[in-house]
Amino acid sequence: MLSHTANNPYSKKRWLMMIGAVLLLILIIGGIKAYSVKKMIDGFKAMGEPTSTVSTVKVGYDVWQPTLSAVGTLRAVRGVDLAAEVAGVVERAPLHSGSEVRQGALLVQMTMNADLARLRALQSEAALARSTAARAKKQLKAQAISRSQAEIEAAKLNSAEAAVAEQQALIDKKAIRAPFAGRLGISTINPGQYLNPGDKLVTLQQLDPIHIDFTVPQGSLARMQNGQSVQISTDAFPGQSFTGQITAINPVVDASTRNVRVQATLKNPQQQLLPGMFGNITVTAGESQRYLTLPLNAVAFNPYGETVFVVVKRGEENAIDPNKPAELTQSEALKSADALLKAKADTAKAPAAAPPAPAAATGNQVVARQVFIKTGLTRGDQVAVLSGIAEGDEVVTSGQLKLKNGTLVVINNEIQPSSDPDPRPVDE
Repeated sequence: MLSHTANNPYSKKRWLMMIGAVLLLILIIGGIKAYSVKKMIDGFKAMGEPTSTVSTVKVGYDVWQPTLSAVGTLRAVRGVDLAAEVAGVVERAPLHSGSEVRQGALLVQMTMNADLARLRALQSEAALARSTAARAKKQLKAQAISRSQAEIEAAKLNSAEAAVAEQQALIDKKAIRAPFAGRLGISTINPGQYLNPGDKLVTLQQLDPIHIDFTVPQGSLARMQNGQSVQISTDAFPGQSFTGQITAINPVVDASTRNVRVQATLKNPQQQLLPGMFGNITVTAGESQRYLTLPLNAVAFNPYGETVFVVVKRGEENAIDPNKPAELTQSEALKSADALLKAKADTAKAPAAAPPAPAAATGNQVVARQVFIKTGLTRGDQVAVLSGIAEGDEVVTSGQLKLKNGTLVVINNEIQPSSDPDPRPVDE
């Protein structure tokens, strides 16, 4: 049976037709795939060189006033918590919480009837001792008594007068007065209340002028001096600033933080600022400087240094960069040499191919060029550039992540990143 099938001409013809159909199907599928690939390649060629859309800014000079920023705490020029020095019962308390008082104003008066009676008795004893001492002095001149007896009477007089002065001081302590003009705090003292020595009565604060204390690093000490202007702002009065001057710089640097304490004094005629508040401080430090400035978003920070992308004409992207680190230049040279050796090896193994046609150059094409720069001070969303770019250069401010040296770019400046020298958060 098998031998009959193998020798059947009709069966062989059918197998040949099947093989031919399979080959034809493979050719058709391959042709369709090749046509699709060709259309894709033609599409890419029609698209031309890939481009990246970026925003840019022209580099220009800006005048900066060097400043130092810090956070400080407000403190009264003179402030004290008044307390009782001696025990006693409150007779009257003419103080009013939150009121303004003059220096010497009576705040609390304790009862002192017994103390006054004691004072009068001591004054009588002192008067008697005074007359006795005067008589003894006359008798000494007449040599009616000895010098020692006259000295004893004089000592009794001194002791009696000292007792009177001591009693008078005790009475004065029971009349508590304002040691300086200022504003009283909240008090809960009432007549009839018994006070012990040290009991707090009320706080008294002089609010105009007012101090603010803050610290700066020791590296900034050379830029600080008495008389420098300061601007104070606080969240209690948003949008409002207060002006003052540095009035004292501590002569000792804190060994643990390496910071130095600075005191500024500012006028507070409306008494808006209160002791204990915190304030944001800006110190005017030094003469105005003229810098090339860029938005911080334009600068990329990497281990080799700071870089920006500058928009240049086609062909200028490989210009020498004097700020490029030597180690990076060496690394790029080694990579280029390695790539050249691999390309030569691949060319030797593969048949020679026709060189690609050069891209059609247009006079309007611009590309990105990576440039190393040196930066200086920062101010808000801005940074000062010391070298690497020049006035008038067009620097990429957004879209840098998709760029490399020589990338064709399209500029769209409808939206620009923030470049505010004094950014402030938006209140929610």
